[in-house]
Amino acid sequence: PEEKMIAAIEQYTPSNSRSQLVERGSNKIILDAYNANPSSVRLAIENFAKLAADHKIILLGGMMELGEESVAEHQTIADLIAQHSWDQVVLVGGDFSKVSHQFTYLQNSLEAKAWLQQLSPENSYLLIKGSRSMQMEKILEP
Repeated sequence: PEEKMIAAIEQYTPSNSRSQLVERGSNKIILDAYNANPSSVRLAIENFAKLAADHKIILLGGMMELGEESVAEHQTIADLIAQHSWDQVVLVGGDFSKVSHQFTYLQNSLEAKAWLQQLSPENSYLLIKGSRSMQMEKILEP
């Protein structure tokens, strides 16, 4: 049953930045740049943590429209990320600038794109997730 689930997931190809699996060279990228609320981000991180891969990188854009709970929600996500082991974590924009974390912080997706190009990872899995307004898909544009 697990093999069938894996095969089905691998064959599913969503479009428009909704949990898209993108292959770039030796890297596999999960691009989910359509929506980011605390529950969807939490689920994405927890699922990515379970993925059996030697090299994992997270680029996570800020969550928008959270009102006065925004900083607390961003802190909760940063704390969740810190509970797992990753090769690299980059927090991009939003209220991630206002929380305590040991990760790289960049202001926008263009800075994240430049960071990723400089890192030039190989044989890695990447999770790129963020609210629509963060334009995280630009990280993968040529």
